[in-house]
Amino acid sequence: MKIIPSILSADFSRLSEEVRDVERDVDLIHVDVMDGHFVPNLSMGANVVSALKKSNAVKMDVHLMVEEPAALIPSFIEAGADMISVHVEACRHLHRVIRMIKESGIAAGVALNPATPVDWVRPILDELDYLLIMTVDPGFGGQSFIPSMPDKIREAAQLIDTRKQHVAIEVDGGINTETLPLCRKAGASLFVAGSAIYGHHDRHQAIQGLLKSSTSSTGPLKRK
Repeated sequence: MKIIPSILSADFSRLSEEVRDVERDVDLIHVDVMDGHFVPNLSMGANVVSALKKSNAVKMDVHLMVEEPAALIPSFIEAGADMISVHVEACRHLHRVIRMIKESGIAAGVALNPATPVDWVRPILDELDYLLIMTVDPGFGGQSFIPSMPDKIREAAQLIDTRKQHVAIEVDGGINTETLPLCRKAGASLFVAGSAIYGHHDRHQAIQGLLKSSTSSTGPLKRK
């Protein structure tokens, strides 16, 4: 399993230092790219990935929450992204987009919004390196985990297992020491965490706490 800090929750005025603060504990960081159209917010672009690659050793997991991602993918490839995920809801020609990523030697993923059925990725599953299941509605950091999402993760894991494919399941949204073990038990292995890491002064301790929580036993998350 891997913990992947989301820099959306970091201090943008000292971003390189914020990334350096977690590098001894992780080998990936998560870069949320928002266009203000697919999601109601704007964030960073390929220039941020390029700058961080020059000053930091950690790899970049780029999550494109944008309309028409095919137009932006070349700039993120050039910037040095190591993983790129696109939303199935945003792609007119999903196979073409995934092949564009993979042909560049980059790990390719498809992201699903909470209300999007797992079946939507069935035709593309054998092309993927990972499946990103959003456990909150995308667009903002610091949201509460949606309690029904472990069931969706479990459904995706069963589909992948049935087809004997090597597709990792990544989860993003409201991940903390309470929700991570639920997702882990359901079949996820990549855990994006923003405020659960950058909301703490001691990021090393926060990451270690998340790692330790993966082995804890917990009941279903209470629905509010």
